[in-house]
Amino acid sequence: MVLDYGSGNLRSVQRALERVGANVEITSDATSAASCDALVVPGVGAYASCMAGLTAVRGESIIDARLAGGRPVLGICVGLQILFSAGVEHGTRTAGLGQWPGTVERLSAPVLPHMGWNTIDVGEGSTLFAGVESERFYFVHSYGVVSWDFPDDGRSAMKPPVASWCTYTDRFVAAVENGPLVATQFHPEKSGDAGAYILENWLTSLR
Repeated sequence: MVLDYGSGNLRSVQRALERVGANVEITSDATSAASCDALVVPGVGAYASCMAGLTAVRGESIIDARLAGGRPVLGICVGLQILFSAGVEHGTRTAGLGQWPGTVERLSAPVLPHMGWNTIDVGEGSTLFAGVESERFYFVHSYGVVSWDFPDDGRSAMKPPVASWCTYTDRFVAAVENGPLVATQFHPEKSGDAGAYILENWLTSLR
């Protein structure tokens, strides 16, 4: 299912998933979103607005409940950003979902937004990028996570997330794979065949 919380390219995400064989519905119903086989959380626009929309449909509870039960969640664009601790836009700090430590901030590139195709520095152990490690993906954003603060002291039994990166003046997080929680800063639904491979790889990992 694709979560409708008032933000995101819902129909284009739906069509992209259907292209790779998924049966897709769009919903804002909390019960349906919490219990479906897999949930996609897209997002475009301002961080604070996306968080407000997500809160209005009980998005934090939906995502928490899904992850507690090992049910898959895929975030796209701002849908990745809101999974981090906070976002800072125009001097205003907005709390995120806190699934991962880190702050979303404005990129320091001379031209923003970062719009167009770019390559990915794929993280070691990635399954999301299998077969498309050297391809380009489509980005539209002015903010990102430029510092990865996930603690890894070598003693934890939990595997750290697989982070993949992109560079547009700043180096920023382009994708994260963390058990049932996966997210991309780029838009797989706008990334042609390479994006279709990403979605297909994600769906394959659910089986």
